[in-house]
Amino acid sequence: MNHLPEPARVVRLPDGTHVYADQFPDTYAGPQVVHQHIHQAPPDRTVQRIALGSGVGAGAVAAGVYFGPLLVGALTAIAANIAFLAFLALVLGWGVHTVVKSIGSPEAGAAVKNVAKARRNRRG
Repeated sequence: MNHLPEPARVVRLPDGTHVYADQFPDTYAGPQVVHQHIHQAPPDRTVQRIALGSGVGAGAVAAGVYFGPLLVGALTAIAANIAFLAFLALVLGWGVHTVVKSIGSPEAGAAVKNVAKARRNRRG
């Protein structure tokens, strides 16, 4: 009778239920540690890895994750504002120049020609 399979072992758990021993989950092997150098990290995670590697802790990582994109957004908004103001100054300067040139007296026209001559003489 040695050719028959062994009967399944039944185990009683602490809460009183019964389970088959072959249905237990595998034992926990622990966390999988992957050794990775900082220069191998993707660029958006380098600061976080440096913070964790230096023992700063989760606060620095959270700050990097939160304030990194926030800083990029703020700098983009500032750059857009400066570009808009530069464009506005250019348009207003052109408008003032056009109005002064069209309304100006003959003396103003002569002054503009003198300035233009002085520029040409300075360059050439």
